[in-house]
Amino acid sequence: MALHFQSLAELEVLCTHLYIGTDLTQRIEAEKSLLELIDSPECLSKCQLLLEQGTTSYAQLLAATCLSKLVSRVSPLPIEQRVDIRNYILNYVASQPKLAPFVIQALIQVIAKITKLGWFEVQKDQFIFREIIADVKKFLQGTVEHCIIGVIILSELTQEMNLVDYSRPSAKHRKIATSFRDTSLKDILMLACSLLKEVLAKPLNLQDEGQQTLVMQVLKLVLNCLSFDFIGSSADESADDLCTVQIPTTWRTIFLEPETLDLFFNLYHSLPPLLSQLGLSDPGNYHEFCRFLARLKTNYQLGELVMVKEYPEVIRLIANFTITSLQHWEFAPNSVHYLLTLWQRMVASVPFVKSTEPHLLDTYAPEITKAFITSRLESVAIVVRDNLDDPLDDTATVFQQLEQLCTVSRCEYEKTCTLLVQLFDQNAQNYQKLLHSPSGITVDKAIQEGRLAWLVYLVGTVVGGRLTYTSTDEHDAMDGELSCRVFQLISLMDTGLPQCSNEKIELAILWFLDQFRKTYVGDQLQRTSKVVRLRSDVSRVPEKAWKIVKVYARMSEVLGITDDNHVLETFMTKIVTNLKYWGRCEPVISRTLQFLNDLSVGYILLKKLVKIDAVKFMLKNHTSEHFPFLGISDNYSVSDFRCRTIFYTALTRLLMVDLGEDEDEFENFMLPLTVSFETVLQIFNNNFKQEDVKRMLIGLARDLRGIAFALNTKTSYTMLFDWMLYKRYPTYLPILQRTIERWYGEPTCTTPILKLMAELMQNRSQRLNFDVSSPNGILLFREASKMICTYGNQILSLGSLSKDQIYPMKLKGISICYSALKSALCGNYVSFGVFKLYGDNHFDNVLQAFVKMLLSVSHSDLLQYRKLSQSYYPLLECLTQDHMSFITNLEPPVLLYVLTSISEGLTTLDTVVSSSCCTSLDYIVTYLFKHIAKEGKKPLRCREATQAGQRLLHFMQQNPDVLQQMMSVLMNTIVFEDCRNQWSVSRPLLGLILLNEKYFSELRASLINSQPLPKQEVLAQCFRNLMEGVEQNLSVKNRDRFTQNLSVFRRDVAEALRSDGSSEPCSLDMMS
Repeated sequence: MALHFQSLAELEVLCTHLYIGTDLTQRIEAEKSLLELIDSPECLSKCQLLLEQGTTSYAQLLAATCLSKLVSRVSPLPIEQRVDIRNYILNYVASQPKLAPFVIQALIQVIAKITKLGWFEVQKDQFIFREIIADVKKFLQGTVEHCIIGVIILSELTQEMNLVDYSRPSAKHRKIATSFRDTSLKDILMLACSLLKEVLAKPLNLQDEGQQTLVMQVLKLVLNCLSFDFIGSSADESADDLCTVQIPTTWRTIFLEPETLDLFFNLYHSLPPLLSQLGLSDPGNYHEFCRFLARLKTNYQLGELVMVKEYPEVIRLIANFTITSLQHWEFAPNSVHYLLTLWQRMVASVPFVKSTEPHLLDTYAPEITKAFITSRLESVAIVVRDNLDDPLDDTATVFQQLEQLCTVSRCEYEKTCTLLVQLFDQNAQNYQKLLHSPSGITVDKAIQEGRLAWLVYLVGTVVGGRLTYTSTDEHDAMDGELSCRVFQLISLMDTGLPQCSNEKIELAILWFLDQFRKTYVGDQLQRTSKVVRLRSDVSRVPEKAWKIVKVYARMSEVLGITDDNHVLETFMTKIVTNLKYWGRCEPVISRTLQFLNDLSVGYILLKKLVKIDAVKFMLKNHTSEHFPFLGISDNYSVSDFRCRTIFYTALTRLLMVDLGEDEDEFENFMLPLTVSFETVLQIFNNNFKQEDVKRMLIGLARDLRGIAFALNTKTSYTMLFDWMLYKRYPTYLPILQRTIERWYGEPTCTTPILKLMAELMQNRSQRLNFDVSSPNGILLFREASKMICTYGNQILSLGSLSKDQIYPMKLKGISICYSALKSALCGNYVSFGVFKLYGDNHFDNVLQAFVKMLLSVSHSDLLQYRKLSQSYYPLLECLTQDHMSFITNLEPPVLLYVLTSISEGLTTLDTVVSSSCCTSLDYIVTYLFKHIAKEGKKPLRCREATQAGQRLLHFMQQNPDVLQQMMSVLMNTIVFEDCRNQWSVSRPLLGLILLNEKYFSELRASLINSQPLPKQEVLAQCFRNLMEGVEQNLSVKNRDRFTQNLSVFRRDVAEALRSDGSSEPCSLDMMS
């Protein structure tokens, strides 16, 4: 029911509920009322009432919010009304400069929006909304409060001009921003700088709050000017890669004047601490300063830096600053990343420096490494005793910092190695004493375990650094010394299991093992490691027979590990131990399985691994009895089952090494899964404990998906296929289908099963190309069709879902179904014409399920959820390529939905989606063009195809705007956007032009006529060149000619439209 706001009192109650109310129901009702107020004809009068007579600041804020939404509408208010609103607000804030800051901010945002959206609008031959800058200068001549308002207006306007509104064409935003940049931004920056010079010239009373605010607002304005996106690149500010601010050439003189930079240094020294925010003790300032230091090496080569006279002093100061920062590990930990980035890049550049000037990194890099090591070890006691957040728990940050440190640590490696050996021995001895002490103090033990964890991480880091820095035989020997100690610790920890266990140490050990694998095992052995002879038995054995990696020399003496084969045995023993004893610790199991997976990727390693007893044990005993994480106990979260897929992928790779065509061996490997399926089959119809069966089925689906993923040959995949569909058919797949039918509303159950089916449908490496006499492809598709239809029909019964539920409960499953169907359609292992020929409805059924699921999804959701869009659009591409008869038979509303989804997908930033849309559109347009070209010429036997084409043609005649809209979108993309897939865009565009020549002529005329007279002839010539040599057909040769012309056209039009700051207003949106 519409609300009628009769009085000011009612409006103020609404404000109270909306902004300071604690009752959620009242707030929701207030939000609804706000929307109704915006849509009501009396909105402007009520806003004026609130501004002039409101008794609270919240009443004024409500008025500003309503006005902001009102002026931001897609269909704008009349120009006169917007001018009146702007002038009213300017007069209002000028007459009441002491309004609450948030009210002033909200009102000024309204002015900024009006100005931006009306930037090119003309009244009486003038750009009416560009007068705002002249109006602001009047504020700057008033009191301090008026000056503040004037500066805020310029600051908000600059920010608004730089802000991309994704609900509007980005081309229009870019054109407005470019015009603002060329006509006004430089003047605003110079105005701000002149205000700052006044601050220095005649010192203000900075104890006065108003004058402090003024200075802060001017500095914010300067920052907004310099942060402007000058060329539309939208660079990620947080990125570390090379980021150059593209200052316009007309600004060159400003930045070349020494006074400009001096102004800001002088301000920094002159302003009181309150304004400079306490220097580097402020986390924000500190963070930006660290980023600034990191940019030194980004913008200059080390060879250039060392030539600077002040380099020795600067590098000393940076080193001291870094050491101090590392010692204060609890202060702004995210900023350390930038400091380590600087040192990593500096040290990595040392081999390339040709200058004779000393770079001094051999002096300071070891100090940086030492500071990192000692500060992390010292932090452990504070973390444990004060119960603080442990930095080791944030593994992403730890790994990032360690990967940066690995390069730094190899500079003057002897010093780092000596320090680590000393610290490791000391802490390992203390830990052993605590273990053997009958009354070991828990706190002391926790501290020692934390320190050992850090040390193991650090040893792994320096060993891994061998790949990033030039190494010598002596360095390899040092790696051996350090590695010995970690392998001894592994032996100590595993001997004491399960009593003596620590998750942090285990995770650190896995990090070390992975770094050692990358550096000294398998392929890396021949590529990176130097070899020496063992000193023993030199006289009796030929030299070549005793060549050994130097890192193993010390390890062979202490541990008996003589080469990478022995190391692999140690790796596998550790993996089996972890899988046995750490079943309830998901992080350790997950990291262990990832390590196993990494080991199983290379063929050279696989050949070595299958000879190891621990691997043979795993291949024969992969059950919950030996590896508890494979169980279905309530002790394990269902989400932890995900790691089973990785386990079985790695295990199957190991199995495949020597399997060949031995079906009996494969049957034996599958025996635990066979037993599980038989168990489920027996109890499925009886009175059973649902949760146990559900968990068993989830585990089976994840296990089978892992196995299927690793089977990349026709022979091996056929073994799995026969196991599932023949030797026990029809039991296994129907069980999974019944599971979908029964628990369709539980994504934890349905998602693994659907993903398994999607994996089975993948014809990777042509593994599904069965023999010509085999019906396997059709059988597999029929089973997939049943499952997709079952899921599709059931999921639609859920009804409407909340925003936070719709993806996990519905859209995720739909995206997997689409992915599976796309794999089947593109796999080239099913002849889909057979289904219709023999009256089999499985193909028709799955296509109808596709349509039903699609219609239950909104267009916005299709594009909002990336996985859904990246499965739907490639599927649509397959359908338009090979199954146009299905597309043409769709009901008009469904076909309109599909074409609208293509139209909206064309504008997305995801090139996978936009390219698929272009290809789908090309197939549709080509089909339609060929039908029109051959209309009346087809023989009688092609009547069905003719009717299909006629249906599509009739639909397009009834809805001519569909293709016209898409032509506008594509032309807009070519002319105004940063088109990253120009080739894909060009293919459907030719067909659209040939089908809609009249509309194309109108588009061309509108663009040309919107430009100033000098540019019109240039643009007209561009369009003539575009179609030069292009014929009235869609042959490959003709398309290629058009694509070449389009590339030249885009370049020439961009040159012609380049703003010179004096262009007249123009309609920049070709979709209007």
